[in-house]
Amino acid sequence: MSRRIQQLRELISTKNLDSVIISGPSNRRFFSGFTGSAGYLLVTLSKSLLLTDFRYVNQAKKQSPEFEVRQLVGNNWIPNIAEEYDLCEIGFEDQEMTVSTYNTIQKTICDYPKNVSIALHEISKSVDQLRSVKDPDEMELLKRAIAITDQAYEEIKPRIKPGMTEKGIAWDLEMIMRNLGAEAMAFDIIVGSGPNSALPHHRADDTIVQDGHPLVIDMGARYEGYCADLTRTLMVGEPDDRFQTIYEIVLRAQTEAKKQARPGMIGSDLDKIAREIISEAGYGDFFGHSLGHGVGLNVHESPNIGPNSKDILKEGMVFTIEPGIYLPVWGGIRIEDIVVMENGSTSVISQASKLD
Repeated sequence: MSRRIQQLRELISTKNLDSVIISGPSNRRFFSGFTGSAGYLLVTLSKSLLLTDFRYVNQAKKQSPEFEVRQLVGNNWIPNIAEEYDLCEIGFEDQEMTVSTYNTIQKTICDYPKNVSIALHEISKSVDQLRSVKDPDEMELLKRAIAITDQAYEEIKPRIKPGMTEKGIAWDLEMIMRNLGAEAMAFDIIVGSGPNSALPHHRADDTIVQDGHPLVIDMGARYEGYCADLTRTLMVGEPDDRFQTIYEIVLRAQTEAKKQARPGMIGSDLDKIAREIISEAGYGDFFGHSLGHGVGLNVHESPNIGPNSKDILKEGMVFTIEPGIYLPVWGGIRIEDIVVMENGSTSVISQASKLD
């Protein structure tokens, strides 16, 4: 964790702060190793503190040996520590902290009996960007989560038959992934059959899978905190001409985006590559979401690969490429892989089979 803590200290210096508070569960785990459900990290240029309640003190000491662990008692911990270490400019995760918690902190500062001058500064985006480039340890965990997901898809694919329900397929997939070593699902498994496949985030229900219908499966295992994200689309029964035509367009859009992605490219430019292929084929109005997103401790994280993204792609970034076409009444097709930017181009990590 030392390198990651040093990244925070470099951020402190760059932002002219004297400390940062980390409150988001994923960032808390990333910088300290602590997996408890409650707590804060407070990092200065020379100190690393982990503050949590009674339930997690011993766990924190075991998981986070590079941090001084303190038990949280009352709401005055920020002004107390600010006074102890002479802190004035404190960064906080504005996208993680609730308005209620922020207001409580501000009140404790105002009501503090001693004269402390504390300014809170928003730093969520800067902190999240520190996690966008994955280190070797993270890559190993990501690859394991992805391998579990790939294998689960290969096991379920030949079992899918007309008459099954979407929920039944989703449950079978979860059991397979857990048996393969997943600690949990990265997100609720999406299984969309027929018209439901045109809903990008459809929740699997009692819909019965029918012959001649497209079927979208979006799934991901979580392994030691790290997430996979895979989407495959197949036709139940023999693919017809319409399915084959749309599938080929989506696959070509994905293939070209993977082929042309380069370090230094802006997220919106990569999105544009795939979007133009789909638009030129006449389906631009039916591709309404971003091309991709980063994956790590969260299933959606930096970088964003979308029409308005200003994120710059860098070596070591891991992200999805997932174009889709969604036609009301008929159904939809999405193909998603996770790639890593390395050696000047993308390397595809997901290995689950696609349709020929």
